[in-house]
Amino acid sequence: MSPRIGLDLRAILQAATELADQQGYKEVSLASLAQKLKVRSPSLYNHVNGLTGLRRALALHGLSQLTSDLTSSAVGRSGDEAIRAMSLAYVAYARRHPGLYEATLQAPAEGDAEHKQASQVTLGLISRVLDAYQLSDEMKLHAIRSFRSLLHGFASLEQQGAFKLPLDLDVTLQVLIDTYLAGIVRLQSMPANTEGTQGEVLKHAQQPEED
Repeated sequence: MSPRIGLDLRAILQAATELADQQGYKEVSLASLAQKLKVRSPSLYNHVNGLTGLRRALALHGLSQLTSDLTSSAVGRSGDEAIRAMSLAYVAYARRHPGLYEATLQAPAEGDAEHKQASQVTLGLISRVLDAYQLSDEMKLHAIRSFRSLLHGFASLEQQGAFKLPLDLDVTLQVLIDTYLAGIVRLQSMPANTEGTQGEVLKHAQQPEED
């Protein structure tokens, strides 16, 4: 097998993304990637630190693309309009890149500041959009968690083929978004219970969950 000319991290990530989206994230290995790229597995070590390094790079790549899509959808919008646009963009991304989306869910390794920062950028975007609702810091944290949980749950169930009833899934998604926005109105009237200093909860909201 002759070496592939022009092999670099970009080409590796593109091929790994295609494998993940077509065959599943867990099917991406150095062997399967090398076969797709028509190179020997050891050649990949010049660009990634084994399978762990490949998965980390794939997670960073996916987070960058997801954040870019969410940011583009929210530009020029605020409040409910921004939440709706971001929700649709989130699900559209998961539909378009199911394997790469799964890569974004991998928790950063202890001490991996770059990976943690990539996750914080995504959460920070959601937090800024929620500023329009003037929630308490604690309620904003709940709203961020709810946003992620609702959309991830929908995207994951759809990917697993769990929705069997003959109902339009896009209509279901709109109902889900409407329900979330109605819940935001409820949160606006709820007092915070946290005893932390002002802004402490929000600081944690902009960091990836570890539980």
